[in-house]
Amino acid sequence: MKCILYTSVLLSVVLLITAPQNPKCKPLGQYIFNELYKGGDIMLGGVFAVHFKTIAPELSFKSKPEQWKFFQRSQVFLFAIEEINKDQTLLPNITLGYRLYDNCMNLQVSLRAASTLIAGVDDTMTDSHCNGLPPVVAVVGEPVSTHSIAIARILGIFSIPQISYCASCPCLSNKLEFPSFFRTVPNDDFQVKAMAELVKYFGWTWVGVIGSNDDYGLYAIASFTQEVNKFGCIAFSETVNINEKKTVLQVVSVIKQSTAKIVVVFLLKMEVMELIKEIVHQNITGRQWIASEAWSSFAALASNEKFDYFGGTLGIAARRGELSGLEEFLFQIQPQPDPHNSLLPLFWEVMFGCKLYFSEAKSNLSSLGEGKICTSAEKIRDMRTEFSDVSQLRASYNVYKAVYAVAHALHDLMSCERGNGPFENNTCADITSFQPWQLLYYLRKVNFTNHLGERVTFDENGDALPAFDIVNWQRTADGTVVSKTVGVFDQLTMTYHQLSLQKDHIFWNFDSRTIPESVCSKRCQPGTRKATRKGEPVCCFDCIPCAEGTFSNQTDSSECDMCPLDSWSNPKRTVCLLKEIEFLSYEDAMGLTLTLIAFFGACSSVSVIVIFLVFRNTPVVKANNAELSFLLLFSLTLCFLCSLCFIGEPSNLTCMFRHVVFGISFVLCISCILVKTIVVIMAFKATVPGNNVTKWFGISRQRGTVFFFTFIQALICLTWLMTAPPTPAKNTKYHHAKIILECNLGSVLGFSCLFGYIGLLACVSFLLAFLARRLPDNFNEAKFITFSMLIFCAVWIAFIPAYISSPGKHTVAVEIFAILSSSFGLLIAIFAPKCYVILIQPEYNTKKALLGKEFKKNLIKMFGCLYYCVILYQCPLPTSSFVSKLKTGNNFINDRSCFICHSLIYLIKLSI
Repeated sequence: MKCILYTSVLLSVVLLITAPQNPKCKPLGQYIFNELYKGGDIMLGGVFAVHFKTIAPELSFKSKPEQWKFFQRSQVFLFAIEEINKDQTLLPNITLGYRLYDNCMNLQVSLRAASTLIAGVDDTMTDSHCNGLPPVVAVVGEPVSTHSIAIARILGIFSIPQISYCASCPCLSNKLEFPSFFRTVPNDDFQVKAMAELVKYFGWTWVGVIGSNDDYGLYAIASFTQEVNKFGCIAFSETVNINEKKTVLQVVSVIKQSTAKIVVVFLLKMEVMELIKEIVHQNITGRQWIASEAWSSFAALASNEKFDYFGGTLGIAARRGELSGLEEFLFQIQPQPDPHNSLLPLFWEVMFGCKLYFSEAKSNLSSLGEGKICTSAEKIRDMRTEFSDVSQLRASYNVYKAVYAVAHALHDLMSCERGNGPFENNTCADITSFQPWQLLYYLRKVNFTNHLGERVTFDENGDALPAFDIVNWQRTADGTVVSKTVGVFDQLTMTYHQLSLQKDHIFWNFDSRTIPESVCSKRCQPGTRKATRKGEPVCCFDCIPCAEGTFSNQTDSSECDMCPLDSWSNPKRTVCLLKEIEFLSYEDAMGLTLTLIAFFGACSSVSVIVIFLVFRNTPVVKANNAELSFLLLFSLTLCFLCSLCFIGEPSNLTCMFRHVVFGISFVLCISCILVKTIVVIMAFKATVPGNNVTKWFGISRQRGTVFFFTFIQALICLTWLMTAPPTPAKNTKYHHAKIILECNLGSVLGFSCLFGYIGLLACVSFLLAFLARRLPDNFNEAKFITFSMLIFCAVWIAFIPAYISSPGKHTVAVEIFAILSSSFGLLIAIFAPKCYVILIQPEYNTKKALLGKEFKKNLIKMFGCLYYCVILYQCPLPTSSFVSKLKTGNNFINDRSCFICHSLIYLIKLSI
């Protein structure tokens, strides 16, 4: 509040000074500053922190502040201006001048300096309107964010550009509040992000943070905490006020007690010096310090015995530059008895510890060497100080870029083509009488590459490009501590990794000389993931093994990665292995066995065809409709062979072909059986006098009926293939570690229609055959058809639950087994009796024998053996009572030993 009131007073004074009340414009008074001055066509202002003092000086006009010296940055300001004046390509025929004030690191002095730069000092303007260039067209400075905020508000009223080389507070990016503020250093948002990325890069999840008790420190702590909470946690968060010794002691005590080995520090140089002093005093070692941009470049803070405590510090620093000729420029400085260049005598006295005979400064001679007089012949070249060290130009390099940014803006203003200007009526500004707001327009559009190859421009908020150097405090061979650049953080990079480090060049100040560890919990090994403990920070966690199908091949993985679809995690969950691909192949023992059985069945069918061809003129063959029998045998051969389509790796062709062949083959087979059953029934009906029904169902109609039933199945298959055909698929439902290659049905409705149509024909055929089983004839084929269809239906009914419950390649094997079993059932039940008579007992292969009772007894005897084998297959452990009942032919329903066998034999008995 006091600062705002004081600012208001200063503004009033400035307005009174600049108001055209008198024919001449001149200031009413002046404040004596430590300054540097040189006239020119265009004047640049500078506000620099040259002197430091921890206690605020007395703010009166009767005495001048006591000062300490910090001079290099101000000299770089002068060096850049001199270099521009010598360059006739940038501002030809234009000479830049300067007026630089020392702010003594005090806000009130900074405000006085800014007001003086706006109003002028002792310049007098003769015209009544005070036309001409203002005292300064731009101001380079302030270095401190708090001071810059106050100055920017004053300069913003007059649209005078201000370019800071150190102020990094994000609040200064608000163009509504600070419209004329620019800076050549990235704001704290980028700094905090860079430091958080540095911490994350090394896997440090248990971190302490310290900041100054002001806007800069509090904002940095809050932002850094927010960034770190994304991957770790803050062990402690403390603020420091160097004017209160107890806060320093409290912070050092917290550092000493904490288990966190990483300490991030957002402090200014003077504040860090107090912290370092106490850390060394209490002998606290084994900490890795992370320095903010404000003090990371001052590696000399870790010199001598302090290196054991602060050596190896990592920090974020402004980009370093090398200015050719600067060192020689610094060596040529000489003090002059000029009141407008009072900083030079003060600097000389402090540098060499003497007193100049023309100096009016009230220096503390006890510290300079009482009575010692300077000769002005002393050589700065002989002094090894930070002032003459040009190896680590960071803030000074930002000053250099700020001056050149103003120069390039002036160049663009001067290069404007008349009639194509950016101002009202397309006018251009006059380089000899322009206003600061016109320069402000061009400064916003500055974009150039300096002789070091670095691009200099400002974004829409007046901020510099977000790039930092990562520095590491190391000791050279001669014992000097330097901040060595070991990496870069560049947010403008097009690659994913914005942080680039040379880890081999980093010095770690630990006994192991390796990267320190700072975690709340021990690291999780590969194959596990971190699981945060409830109610604790995220860096405190348990290690949980990865689930099946996931893996982690890195230490401290926060999540387990999913394996690709064709892979599965190994037992240790550290890597994904290709899944085993499973399908029923010809190389498998199961596949080979089923293939041999299928070929055996096909060969059996062909053998029966051969037998029937050889004995086609015998009564047994003639009595059983030879043409339908041959067609039935052919279809059975196809049924056996279609099972081979289910073996081997599925493809688009085999997936479609297997179901089509299966469906048509079995419908052809069942159709033949159905027609044979109808023929048997009609044959017996034809024995009734006057019944000529057989003429309506002759050979041609039998063929047509078989074709019609088969054609319907063909239509079903065609519709299925055209709408949603079966396709190869990878099934991981039953075995996650295996890929089961199978055929996806495509349309379940299509498969259901195909399968249901076969079942419908089978049921009709069984029903007709069952009803015709009692027809009077010794060789009634309806009995054989009944038994064959009974086996067929039993097999496919049992197939459904077995198919559903069988995993992997066994699903296909069950389907093949059902095809082969039902095919063998039809072949044996229908044609085994005929072949038995033809081959074993040819004496019964006569018309007379077929009508005799002996033939019926032998046939029943043969089938009794067959039925008994079937029963043993269905119930492998029959009881003695069960066998006795089988021999006696008693009713088996009451036997509890095997209900399935009872049901089957009861149906067999009915069929006989």
